[in-house]
Amino acid sequence: MANSAYIHIPFCKSKCKYCSFVSYNIDVNSVQNDYFSALKEEITFYYKKEPLKTIYIGGGTPSLLSYEVIEKIINLFNYSTNPEITLELNPDDANKKYLSDLKSIGINRLSIGAQTFDDKILEYIGRRHNSKAIYNTVNYAQEAGFENISLDLIYGLPYQTLDALKNDLKKIESLAIQHISTYGLKIEDNSYFGKYKPNNLPDNDNQADMYIYLNNYLLSKNYTRYEISNFAIKGFESKHNLNYWNNEEYYGFGVSAHGYNDKIRYSNHLNIPQYLKNPLTRDFIHEVTPQEQLEEEIFLGFRKADGISTKKIYDKYGVDFEKKYKSVIDKFSPEYLKKTTNGYCLTLKGVMLSNIILSEFLET
Repeated sequence: MANSAYIHIPFCKSKCKYCSFVSYNIDVNSVQNDYFSALKEEITFYYKKEPLKTIYIGGGTPSLLSYEVIEKIINLFNYSTNPEITLELNPDDANKKYLSDLKSIGINRLSIGAQTFDDKILEYIGRRHNSKAIYNTVNYAQEAGFENISLDLIYGLPYQTLDALKNDLKKIESLAIQHISTYGLKIEDNSYFGKYKPNNLPDNDNQADMYIYLNNYLLSKNYTRYEISNFAIKGFESKHNLNYWNNEEYYGFGVSAHGYNDKIRYSNHLNIPQYLKNPLTRDFIHEVTPQEQLEEEIFLGFRKADGISTKKIYDKYGVDFEKKYKSVIDKFSPEYLKKTTNGYCLTLKGVMLSNIILSEFLET
């Protein structure tokens, strides 16, 4: 049974040069009501009225929607006590009234796409905001009463140095926010940078140095790394994303959205006109096999700082983890893989080699 839902809003004013997500440069005012109607049809058909613990409205740029349309979307669901309702927000879309309106309709968590505070890099990568807009957005959000704010930070950007990253981290610290998502730049083929390689790109070693530095810096500032890319003040971990990493089920609604429900993984159509015409059809449907469920449990579980629980794996899949994966455990322990009270987790060195380590678990 799903107790979380992701809603994809596929509209952007412009596409960032590193972005490979499904988004379209469309006049939102001309289409947002039609898009809501399609969302409502899809949600009404598939949603089973469970009380949801989390909703995440992502994109694209959800903050291009009017707060009235966002309110209509979140009112389509039932909720458990104290749900986490997150909206992704671009700094250049925010003003005091809009943020106050979002708070009044029930949005209680913001994920702000900062990426960096370096104005030259922001311009080079195609962001529409500058560093001042980041400060303003966070301040307006705090004045509106938001107490759960996350910032996205990208490291390994073109022209970015370790000193520039250090400067970003100091500025984030000054904003006193609760959550930070950090992503190493990965250039996908279907992005602008995938077609036109950027200048002055830090190499893999420099990017690894950046990750180690930001990890150590944030840990020294009262943040906890609870997942490979995510840091939070205790109690402010993203409940929605933890649902993914705990391999729990969730709904996905909207263009290109992915969902996992009743052991079925699915994704919606990528094309807006096709979705608007028939939002009930799926682009992809796959019934997850028991072996695939086990592999996903391991792959997703090792992303968490707490790692995997051997008891949970045995209870869910009847697999003795230590017996089945003894050769992999012996190979990577204790330098890259650490035994915990409940099971196993990656060390910081293990995080740096996570793709290699996880591939060996999946091949066993």
